[in-house]
Amino acid sequence: MKILKIDHLGIAVNNIDQAKSFWTDVLGLPHEGNETVAEQKVTTAFFPVGQSEVELLESTAPDGPVAKFIEKRGQGFQHVAFRVENIDAALAELKAKGIRLIDETPRMGAGGARIAFLHPKDTQGVLVELCERND
Repeated sequence: MKILKIDHLGIAVNNIDQAKSFWTDVLGLPHEGNETVAEQKVTTAFFPVGQSEVELLESTAPDGPVAKFIEKRGQGFQHVAFRVENIDAALAELKAKGIRLIDETPRMGAGGARIAFLHPKDTQGVLVELCERND
């Protein structure tokens, strides 16, 4: 598996419009716009930082994964996403190493990325996302 970089850090928030003022007004990061990913019941907002990004995540449904995360742990850091060269090969390698996968096969994420999550029970409690992009 070849990890290219940290693609983004996911931050769970109750309200993107309220939360983004810290990232733009206080830290001065540009806001690249919002995108709703209906399949994942989430609206995202990206803020580039060098070659990586900060991703704010707002649930669009009370039963969505971000809503459940906030209910259990509160707002804050939700996941780290690593950009990989080949997500299919990465998932096969991790499965062969005994790592539990939330996603056995990649699904579509924000920005047209192919994504998959690893189970936090096998990653010392950190939700890890693998991400493959064509850019």
